[in-house]
Amino acid sequence: MKKRLLVVLMGLLGLNLGAQVKKEIFESFKLQERRNVSYYFPEDYSEDKIYPLLVVLDAEYLFDLVVANAKFQSKLDRMPEAIIVGVGQAENDIRLEDCAFDEQTGLPSDKGKMFYEFLGTELVPYLATTYKVAPFKMLFGYDITANFGNYFLFKDKSFFNSYVSISPVLAPEMENRVPERLSALDQVIFYNVIVEKEPSDDRQRILQMNHSINSITKESLHYFFDEYDHTDHESIAAYGISKAFDNVFKIFRPISPKEYKTDILTSSEPAFKYLEDRYTMIENLFGFAKPVELNDIMAIYAACRKKEDYESLKPLAELCKKQYPDTMMGFYFEAEYYEFIGEPKKAFKTFEKAFQMQEIDFLTKDMALEKIDALKADFGY
Repeated sequence: MKKRLLVVLMGLLGLNLGAQVKKEIFESFKLQERRNVSYYFPEDYSEDKIYPLLVVLDAEYLFDLVVANAKFQSKLDRMPEAIIVGVGQAENDIRLEDCAFDEQTGLPSDKGKMFYEFLGTELVPYLATTYKVAPFKMLFGYDITANFGNYFLFKDKSFFNSYVSISPVLAPEMENRVPERLSALDQVIFYNVIVEKEPSDDRQRILQMNHSINSITKESLHYFFDEYDHTDHESIAAYGISKAFDNVFKIFRPISPKEYKTDILTSSEPAFKYLEDRYTMIENLFGFAKPVELNDIMAIYAACRKKEDYESLKPLAELCKKQYPDTMMGFYFEAEYYEFIGEPKKAFKTFEKAFQMQEIDFLTKDMALEKIDALKADFGY
């Protein structure tokens, strides 16, 4: 492969990757070969936690870039910490054998079938049984290896939850087969296509595939097509991988002001359901329950007030009592619920409980006291 892809760029990233990266020779029974494999583990890896697994093909070009982005994103709590495995394919251009396909059928060649089995029945299961791997698995491929990743969609259940397809070189009929499989699969799938805007042999087929996938209306499919000006076939990965992380792990990040305005305030469903669905999806995807962010609680509280959705205050209050038990937040929200539904006596007593707890964020004892005094004045308690 002529692509030097991002070797020079990696030297500029300035991140200390070596401390958590392990390299080894993997003896593959399926391939009857010894393969170069690199592993990245978070600095504070613990048997008490579980970690999404990111599988990186073309590791000589993409592995360091994926690791750098994952470290950056997880440090800022924009994604969970992850285990990353990179499969070396540059030596002797073995990637061309690993990912070769029949020019008539578009399906993997004999060596491609073995490489498929190597990933699906040897390497990933080895990591899943040796380390604390979450259900969520993400695959990165570039060029011909991006095309190869699509074969994992062809099972009744996709082996991976998320695909990052960088400037794919498509096998015959793949522009039709990928949309068909994404439409048929009954599971949550994140599918990212990252392309440069300059002409290529596959450009029209990629655009056709994009058009077909865009026509699929399924809540379980999260599709992203990112096209970049002023890039070429070599530089495109550097532009696209960080955006792919943003796309896939958006749900893991705190609710943004834009999301609050465009998704929560405009929804006809209860505000608390938005929060509940969000954290249920996080748990289902990543295999662990993430503590609810204070930012997200405040966003839902603001939405309750803005939309006059007072019924959502009650479950929000119960959540706060569990997540922030020493603070006044749970009792304050509960007291406001009683106040808004016309039960001033319960509101009065609950505001008194809130007054005895610790202040948090914008909620202060003075605010609780003002509510208590107002109820006293109005109802004589």
